[in-house]
Amino acid sequence: MIEIKDKAEWNSILKQIEDYDFYHTYDYHNISKNEDETPVLLTYKKEKAIIVLPLLLRQIPNTEYYDLTSVYGYAGPLSNVDTETYNFDDFKAAFNTYLEAKNIVSVFSRLHPYIQQDKILENLGDTVSLGDVVNIDVSLPIEQSRMAYGKSNKNQINKLRKQCEVVKAETEEEILEFVDIYYENMKRLDAKESYFFSKEYFLNFMNITDFDTDILLVKHLESNEFVAGSMFVKTKNIVQYHLSGTRTEHLRLKPSKLFLDEMRLQATEQGYKVFNLGGGLGSEHDSLFEFKASFSKDFRTFKVWKYIVNQMVYDQLSQSKNETDFFPKYRS
Repeated sequence: MIEIKDKAEWNSILKQIEDYDFYHTYDYHNISKNEDETPVLLTYKKEKAIIVLPLLLRQIPNTEYYDLTSVYGYAGPLSNVDTETYNFDDFKAAFNTYLEAKNIVSVFSRLHPYIQQDKILENLGDTVSLGDVVNIDVSLPIEQSRMAYGKSNKNQINKLRKQCEVVKAETEEEILEFVDIYYENMKRLDAKESYFFSKEYFLNFMNITDFDTDILLVKHLESNEFVAGSMFVKTKNIVQYHLSGTRTEHLRLKPSKLFLDEMRLQATEQGYKVFNLGGGLGSEHDSLFEFKASFSKDFRTFKVWKYIVNQMVYDQLSQSKNETDFFPKYRS
């Protein structure tokens, strides 16, 4: 088991694996990490087999111990083998040896709903299903994927196309217009501080070349104002609905329906297969989930992985904490 921290090496390994997403790339880890976190690509090789696990390494404050966590989004392990038939025992032994040598107490990762990962993690801690995410199958013909839309969805989108146009953000001014819409949206939702990414984050994100990012803005034709926008990230055969927002005064217009429909059209034309809309807040079947489900009933399961490596130390560190579902407990 080797620990890769170099961008060129990281990218070289990823290119040998067929299925990965932007959440697995070096640049996304580098742009997402906090000051006390180090991106690592844990890599196992045996003959032609490659198994990797991208994570963030961090020291547990005031201790000699460390833990590993994943970036925001859908990450988890990747491999270039048939996960149904390959024997992962040697990988697991090498992984556990690494964890012990590095004084790792626990590992947490959000998993990817469209990549087979369960077998790789079998008998390593617990894999927990949290809820559903919504996929639009953009490999289908355009009219066929639209058939899954609810009736009111179709009517509202037809109406929106007469009132608005969709513009791809190209200039820094347009990107910052999206950022302003996003901030307004987060303030209205009273979102956690961690969701208020800096303006530099967005500008740097758009300059990353390891994957493609489109920002689609909805312009209201009568007022000539941008009323909504979304960031879509494209990697391999997957499009991810990443960050979005709507101006408060235009919420009743529901312009987000238009940029989702527009990306569905573009993704199909550009040859993508998966368009992941994500799920509800906290993976609940809430109003946000129902909004997304009005576009498709193709649901996939979102899971997280929790692995306590050193139970004794984990319990000692968690002694002063109240009962909580937060993992790891000592960081709650």
